[in-house]
Amino acid sequence: MTIQVIHRRVFLLFAPAMLLVSTMALAAGNSAQMQVKTAEQHATFASKAGNVAQTHLHLHHVINCLVGPKGEGFDAMAGDPCQGQGNGALNDMMGSTQEKETLEQALALAKVGVKIRTHKPAYYTALAVRTLLQEAKQGK
Repeated sequence: MTIQVIHRRVFLLFAPAMLLVSTMALAAGNSAQMQVKTAEQHATFASKAGNVAQTHLHLHHVINCLVGPKGEGFDAMAGDPCQGQGNGALNDMMGSTQEKETLEQALALAKVGVKIRTHKPAYYTALAVRTLLQEAKQGK
C-alpha cells in the first residue's frame, strides 16, 4: 500500500468527523450572532422605554441573552427572548477576543443599568449598552 492510499483512507475515515465539528462551530457562531442581535434589539427597547421598570426589564433581557440560561445573572422571571437560540452569546461566541471583550463590557454595563433607580440615568446606560452591542456585531 502506498503512502497516498493510506492518506486517502485516513482522510475518508476522519472527514465526516471534521465536517461535523466544522458545522457545529459554524452553528455556534451563528447562534451567538442571533443572540447578540436579539440583545441589541432589547437594548434599543430599553433605551426607548417610557419608565425605569421597562428599561430594567429590557436590560434584564440583554443580560439573559448574553449569559444564557445557566449563566451568572440570568433572571428567568424577566423572560428569555433568546430562548432556543443558544447557550448565551458569551458562551457561544467563536469570534475574536475583542468581540468577546465588547460583549463582556455590555454585560457589565447592563448589570449596572438594572440597579439604577431613576429613569434618565438608566436610559443613558441602555444607550451605551446598545452601542457596545452594535460594535460587537460589527466585530469591533
